[in-house]
Amino acid sequence: MLDAPTPASWPCAVCDRPSAPRVHPGCQERIRDNLAALPGLYRALAGELTPGRRGGDGRSATRSAPIPCNLDVLDLRSRGGLEGVVASWAADLCERERWQLPEYGTVEAAVEGYSGLLVINLTLLCDEHPAIRELADEVRKIVGQARRIIDGEDPPRRVPVACPCGHILRITLDTAGVRCPACETSYGHAEALQLPLAESRAAA
Repeated sequence: MLDAPTPASWPCAVCDRPSAPRVHPGCQERIRDNLAALPGLYRALAGELTPGRRGGDGRSATRSAPIPCNLDVLDLRSRGGLEGVVASWAADLCERERWQLPEYGTVEAAVEGYSGLLVINLTLLCDEHPAIRELADEVRKIVGQARRIIDGEDPPRRVPVACPCGHILRITLDTAGVRCPACETSYGHAEALQLPLAESRAAA
């Protein structure tokens, strides 16, 4: 019996780098870390509900009366925010595996419970789920959004780069990977950062 070839050249389903498993171990670890961080971020956001607690220089951003609460924080802490992301993926997992979806009485309990469910079954998701890239992207984005609010950071700047086919892609420095919708070429993190700036190509 011939040995099956080692799929070392298969592209990772998340970052498109060569990987023996379907999802590169580093990508799987980042997904795990992001999911595990969500319950703590949910709790930390409670301290950011009042706007103007800190600005870029530590002072209130305005002298006028502030909005009673930070709407971005309220959205993330409400049903459909952090909870909505993990709840939808947990529901998808349970439907695919024909499991009973757990129910939780509070948003905080749901964030913790559904995040934990996805962490426990992350290897299964990475090995089999057809939309694992979308799961990784959604969790990464919402974790980044929460952390920027808590740390008082500006969102990452999106840089326009040119695919060889001529289509303009917009990436950030922490882009895990990007796929060109025009020619369907996939770029990993390093490859995406090496694409030429769109303005430079246009000027040439």
